[in-house]
Amino acid sequence: MKTCEITGEGNPCNGQIKRLKETITKIPDDNQLQDKTEIFKAISDPTRLKILYLLRDGELCVCEIIAVLEKPQSTISHHLNVLKKAGFIKGRKEGLWIHYQLTSDQLLKLIENLSDLI
Repeated sequence: MKTCEITGEGNPCNGQIKRLKETITKIPDDNQLQDKTEIFKAISDPTRLKILYLLRDGELCVCEIIAVLEKPQSTISHHLNVLKKAGFIKGRKEGLWIHYQLTSDQLLKLIENLSDLI
């Protein structure tokens, strides 16, 4: 009697392997998965989530975010860059400061819905 190449037990599982190979063709490629991973990494930090919640009510200057979170400018700038790279926020320069806002009003609702599902 043949055994399954994966489990080493029972009957061959060629049908399951065939289904899985069909399924894997529908999964995004590694580059697309890496992009999705970066998005989730961006919201995996409490400071970055606080920044998103602060921006819920509208645009804020970096100086305001620094003041309310009581963290160094370099730390806040790093977090803002991560969020911007992931597409959560956008900024506009005004004089010496950059003002940030959410790219979508639905972002926090989506984050909350996702966490509620889990």
